[in-house]
This record gives sequence, C-alpha cells and structure tokens, in this order.
Amino acid sequence: MRSKISIGLVIGLCSLSTWLFAHLYKELLTAYEQSGSLTNMEYSWFFRLLLNFAGYATVLLPLFIMYKYIDKTNYFDKIVSNGCFSRCLVACFGEPNERMPDTVKPLKVDETPARESLELAFCFAGLMGAYLVWGLLQEKIMTQNYVMPDGSLLRFNDSQFLVFINRLLAFTIALARLICMRKHLVVAPLYKFSFCSLTNVISAWCQYEALKYVSFPTQVLSKSCKVIPVMLMGKVVSRNKYELYEYVTAGLISVGMVLFMFGSHDDNAVSTMTTMSGFMLLALYMMCDSFTSSWQDALFMQYNCNSMQMLCGVNLFSCLLTASALLHHSSTMNSIALLQHPVFASDCFLLSVSSAIGQLIIYHTVSKFGAVVFTIIMTLRQL
Repeated sequence: MRSKISIGLVIGLCSLSTWLFAHLYKELLTAYEQSGSLTNMEYSWFFRLLLNFAGYATVLLPLFIMYKYIDKTNYFDKIVSNGCFSRCLVACFGEPNERMPDTVKPLKVDETPARESLELAFCFAGLMGAYLVWGLLQEKIMTQNYVMPDGSLLRFNDSQFLVFINRLLAFTIALARLICMRKHLVVAPLYKFSFCSLTNVISAWCQYEALKYVSFPTQVLSKSCKVIPVMLMGKVVSRNKYELYEYVTAGLISVGMVLFMFGSHDDNAVSTMTTMSGFMLLALYMMCDSFTSSWQDALFMQYNCNSMQMLCGVNLFSCLLTASALLHHSSTMNSIALLQHPVFASDCFLLSVSSAIGQLIIYHTVSKFGAVVFTIIMTLRQL
C-alpha cells in the first residue's frame, strides 16, 4: 500500500514538472519570437538550441524523476510485476543499475564470405538509393513554392515538423510490422532508446542549422571525417578495442575524402562562408551523430534486438521529443494546414517512406557490421 502511495506521488510530481516546463517553454518561445535582437544575432542558434532542450525536457525530466525513484527505492524488488501498471514500468525502465557490458558479440550462425559480401553490397546499395530519394524530396519540399487553392504561393520551412512526420511514419510502420509478425515489442528497457533518440534529433537539427553559417562543401567535409569520432565514441560507450592499423585506415579514408572534395568542387560556384558558429554546430553534430550509432551498436550487442525493434524504440522517443518541441510553435498549424495540399502530402509521404527504409537499413547495417562500417558507407555516400 505504501509503495502505491509513493508511486502515485511520484507520478503527480512528474505531471507537475511536465506542466511547469511546458509553460516555461511556451513563455520562452514567445519571448524569443517577439525579440528582434536575439533572432538577428550570429549566436541566435544557441538560444534556439536551448529552446529545443526546454521542449525536450517536458518529456525527459519526468522520465528521469521516475527512473531515479525506481533506482533509489529498489521499487521492482517490492512489487509483483503482474499488474498492467507494473508491467508498463518494467517495460519502460527494466531493472535499474543496468550498465553497458564489455563488447561481447552475440552468437551468430557462421556465414560464407560470399554471403556476407552480398549482404554488405545490399546494405550499401539500399542506403545509397533510399537517401538519394530522401535528399531529392527534401530539397524539393524545402525550396519549392506550393500553389494553394486560393492561388497564393506558400513555401514550407518548418524542418522540425518534417522530422516529426518522418519519425511518426517510421514508428507506425515498425509497430505494425512487429504486431503482424507477433514479435516482442519491447526487448530492452525503453528508456535506453531515449539516449540515441535525443542525440539523433539534435544532430539532425545541427545539420540543418549549420548550413546558415558554413558552406555546403564544408559540411560535407566534416561528415567525411566522421570515422575516427565514431571509433573513439565506440571505445567510450561500449569499450570497443581497435588496432593501430584500423585507426590509420580511418585516418587515410578521411584524408582521401578531404582531398577528393577539395579537388572536385568549383571554387567559383561555392561560397566560402565559414564562421565560428558553423564550426561549433558541426562539432556538436559530429559528437551527437557518433554517439547515436555507437549507442545503437551497444544496444544490438547487449539485447540482440532486430532492426525493426530498434526502429520502433528509437522513433517512439523521436516522436515524443519533436512533438513536445512543436506543440507551442506558431508555425505548426500552418504546416498541418499545408498537408491538405495533395502534392505536398504526397511528397511528405514519399519522403517519410524513404526515410523509414533508410533507417531500417541503417539499423541492419549497424547490427550486422558495426557502427564503423556503417560510417564508412555513409562517408562514401558523400562522393
């Protein structure tokens, strides 16, 4: 009885924190939109990033409070996990005090080199195709004007809403597929997906934001040097060990990509605009993106989940995080109204499908070949 009262109080505290942060986020967003001086500063991206964190906190802070209560009180040792609420808590938080283990690959059936080569070729071709379509549709949506029924022209510019649509469709597809296959929906504590989901959302935001401060070739160059950060993050997250020749190979790949990009772009057609804000955003992007793939690799090794389960778990939190940041934006209703435009709706649907397919192939590549091989494939994609 006492445990039920305690957990009820904690739920009330979580609800209060959600309401307070939602109210704070709304006030900060209104103040920022009404302040012309902040929006015109070079470092205005920092304030927008803080606003995003305030929106994400409406989801993450209650989860953190609940987790710390369960951890400190050993809540699972005091209850019988047969009720609906108890099963939900176990699904969300699992057993507290779990840590990422040392790198131990799960047992798998030996495959011939020819079969592995074919599977790697499939992953390579799938990633190239899915993200080629995704990139073309993204450019179309973000740059063209849509003709509304009244004859007016409207351009879509809410990238956060686009991310939400992509993640929502991917989560729906993964959930429906798992239900049809009668697979377990939860194979790992759900809160562990929130870490890579948060860094994935932040890295996507930084990628869009950086283009306001650096040229596109500069951003491509930063992505081509991402192999070494992924290897270093792998050592931190899951204690992976790499030989010296692997670091040398990664360095040579990065240097080769830099030389290729410098030798292939048109100096007269490319802006050389580069600012400190751009470098800071690119550094944050590389750190978050490296953590995302390394954390997912560790989850695959620890829980042996499949690509569809990873797609479902990550996109669940991505939907929650982006929705929390969109709720109070004044442009959200305009974006929803634009979905009534048949061409825009079809573009968004195809974009979301290509994004979901790309994510699925990403998770399969990471689970099968590791985060470093996946990063090398995405580095070659820059070519």
